[in-house]
Amino acid sequence: MSKTKVAIIGTGNIGVDLLVKILRSDYLECTLFAGRNLESPGMRYASDIGVTVSDKSINAIIEDPECCDIVFDATSASVHFKNAPILKNLGKYAIDLTPSLVGKMCVPVINGDECLDECNVNMVTCGGQATVPIAYAIKQIHNDIKYIEIVASISSRSAGPGTRANIDEFTQTTKDALSYFTGIPTTKAIITLNPADPPILMHNTIYAVIDNPKIDLIRESVKNMELKIQKYVPGYRVSIEPLFESGRVTTMIEVVGMGDYLPKYSGNLDIITCAAVNIAERYSIRRQSNEK
Repeated sequence: MSKTKVAIIGTGNIGVDLLVKILRSDYLECTLFAGRNLESPGMRYASDIGVTVSDKSINAIIEDPECCDIVFDATSASVHFKNAPILKNLGKYAIDLTPSLVGKMCVPVINGDECLDECNVNMVTCGGQATVPIAYAIKQIHNDIKYIEIVASISSRSAGPGTRANIDEFTQTTKDALSYFTGIPTTKAIITLNPADPPILMHNTIYAVIDNPKIDLIRESVKNMELKIQKYVPGYRVSIEPLFESGRVTTMIEVVGMGDYLPKYSGNLDIITCAAVNIAERYSIRRQSNEK
């Protein structure tokens, strides 16, 4: 089976971690790694391992549209607003790792198949990828949830300039995703950067206000969701199973990174790159199947 050509725009931590994951994929081939600075650590890393690099960012794709079929945008929300219409006009399948919300919100374990028919999909946020599936799993048992709140705590060392510059967008997009996928209008998202040394792992707490919760069924639903996510995010686990106290259901998630390019404590970045690669591989498989 031939591999689908992909390009990555954005050469920061997320872009490089994507690159490493793509290099070992059976379905994807990175044919372009593009940014603004050939001397950046990410660009030098890609160049050293033989990947084609460019400092022309999206213009490199405009000049050579045949270089790829899928484009990962790991820049920023403001930049993706500009890139999205260009990629659409070029007929590229865009996978957006910024909190821009230009394309259809995508959480692979929930609506991955639907997203394969779009031209632009948004991977929400790292907190969204970690917590929205659990909120969704709880909603499958209880349609009468009154309120959902999530708290995502990550190491400050794993929050680079892009994350910090977009922190408000990350928080709002996570909240929007909670409401979108559960249908619950009253939601809240809190993201904290923890400066602890040694760095903490990513931890996510989900609170759901439910009257008379069916806690055993909730635990079963959450466990099933955990197993599905682990198929593409191996370091994802429920660290505290759902329990009922003080009028609310509480559960906690931990994410350990794969240690590809980033430290294992950067599970917050790892989960979104894993999700993005999962969607790209599914798109590649279906595309090649349709071509037969």
